[in-house]
Amino acid sequence: MGSADIVPGVSGGTIAFIMGIYDTLIDAIKSFNLDALRLVLARKIGAFIDHVSLRFLITLGIGILAAVFTLAHVLEGLLETQPTYVFAWFGGLVLASIIAVAPKIGWSPLTVIVLIVGAVFAFWLTGLGGLGTGAEPEAAGAASYDLLTLFVSGAIAIVAMILPGISGSFILVLLGQYRTVLSFVTERNFFPLIVFALGCVIGIMLFSRVLSYLLHHYRSITLAALVGFMLGSLRKVWIEAAAGVDTMTAAGAAPSLLMVIVLIVFGFAIVTVLDHLSSGGNPIVRLFVRPRK
Repeated sequence: MGSADIVPGVSGGTIAFIMGIYDTLIDAIKSFNLDALRLVLARKIGAFIDHVSLRFLITLGIGILAAVFTLAHVLEGLLETQPTYVFAWFGGLVLASIIAVAPKIGWSPLTVIVLIVGAVFAFWLTGLGGLGTGAEPEAAGAASYDLLTLFVSGAIAIVAMILPGISGSFILVLLGQYRTVLSFVTERNFFPLIVFALGCVIGIMLFSRVLSYLLHHYRSITLAALVGFMLGSLRKVWIEAAAGVDTMTAAGAAPSLLMVIVLIVFGFAIVTVLDHLSSGGNPIVRLFVRPRK
């Protein structure tokens, strides 16, 4: 999730969906409520830890932060030198996740309409801002920033980060804050990062309640919308991968079509296998493997 959230056009929410922890994550975040506060005030720490699934959140948080701080330089470099390969791999992930989630939806005319609307919205959104990380001025960076803007940007971007198919990093590009925030990470400038993180906390606390309610009461409709978001986001993945061909060719390292196909298949296979191991019923695997009687 941390790796995905660094890349504009790829959503950490998609990775959570792929890994089968999406519902658990949303419910855990939502559980920071008045009941949790009462447990803390009553010094019932063990009950509080269980109530908010703190072990799960800490483990996940460590993984996300480790990826952000260790892979920011690596992914920044790969996006500059090998963008086609990066987006080919993520494209495989997204394609497989769409196929994995689709059978879990109770299909009806309404869910089909919701899926189409979600796909059109994501398709439109990923067409804004020139479709690339270069949408921000080159001068943007750690030298010039506004704390209120960082706070609000965090609150808005985190909503996108938790939604499959809508990239929080891409929202930061549209807001003109992507290079700024990434520079804080690579330069270990923690104070503005804390302000940005506070905005993220407020945004996710508010939105997780809405999303949890929708998943529990209107699950098929919500899943259809999320699959639509992922489907529409493929526009961003495709265009960035295609644009990367020109970038890599200009640098004298034209991408190999075979390698692109291999990476798409590799990303697709990862999601397919993980989904089959967690659910035992991935539709792609069932085409080739007979279920045991």
